[in-house]
Amino acid sequence: MTVMVRAFAPGDEHSLIESWNRSLPGDPTTATWFRDCVLLDPNFDPEGLRVAVSDGRVVGSAYGVRRLTPLAPGTDLEPETGWIPFFFVAPGHRGAGLGRRLLTEALDFLRARGRTRVDFASYTPNYVLPGADPELYPEGLALLTSLGFGTLYSPVAMDRTLVGYQTPEDVHELRAEREREGYAFRGPTDGELPELIRFAADEFNPDWGEAIRHHKDTTRMVVARKRDRIAGFALYAAYRGIPERFGPFGVDAHERGTGLGKILLHLTMTRMRAEGLHSSWFLWTGEASPAGHLYTKAGYQVTRRFRVMRWASE
Repeated sequence: MTVMVRAFAPGDEHSLIESWNRSLPGDPTTATWFRDCVLLDPNFDPEGLRVAVSDGRVVGSAYGVRRLTPLAPGTDLEPETGWIPFFFVAPGHRGAGLGRRLLTEALDFLRARGRTRVDFASYTPNYVLPGADPELYPEGLALLTSLGFGTLYSPVAMDRTLVGYQTPEDVHELRAEREREGYAFRGPTDGELPELIRFAADEFNPDWGEAIRHHKDTTRMVVARKRDRIAGFALYAAYRGIPERFGPFGVDAHERGTGLGKILLHLTMTRMRAEGLHSSWFLWTGEASPAGHLYTKAGYQVTRRFRVMRWASE
């Protein structure tokens, strides 16, 4: 059966989503996600979304994207960098080099537009997964490796049940101690949101600032203040409106070691439980990092491991 590889065209979306869900059973998608995070992304270029078509239906795809608009105010277009957020080949069409062809065409699209490094799959804000999952998709990892992608780092996803959760007594005691020192823990006011956005963007990642800007629900945020400044924050339901998805979450580097992160994490979990949520989860942290240790002590467990990968021209 003849397979043609070309740029995405209107009408491809329906069979693309069906093929995606057959090809990536551990990470199914929806028409709404594809519309909002791919087609309506201001960086979307249909030439970068390569599709393999057989008998009028999409049977594989690889998506190459570069920034045409800045991620956040004050950031640049990252002119050397491109991303491949996802690729797949339907089960009945594997083994004939189609995945290699799709990925090569996505890479060629990015290289022709001046990109000298390409990351899989950490395209913010609209990434599918942080990177390749070697357990669920070993063939995909092997294909990336064969094309010259190397592993940058290996984040983990973690989950924790909230069924039966109670704020530990030592957290109450730690909070009282910090409050005696002048810290306050509460939801931000509307007037504090610009400060919180700047803090998250400048101290951590512009994507975090934009997540807060678009989230706006202060009932699902907690900040730690020390007199006239924000020292840390945590929130949930910021990404795609998923209530049980925790984060972003951060503490000022000068305030680490004081227990603020522990207090913020548990205060947020308490709010989530009060809302009737049954779990808390996130996609990305360093397992051996201070944050990873904090999550583990709070009862989170690793549920998936990823490899963030990069191709770079010589």
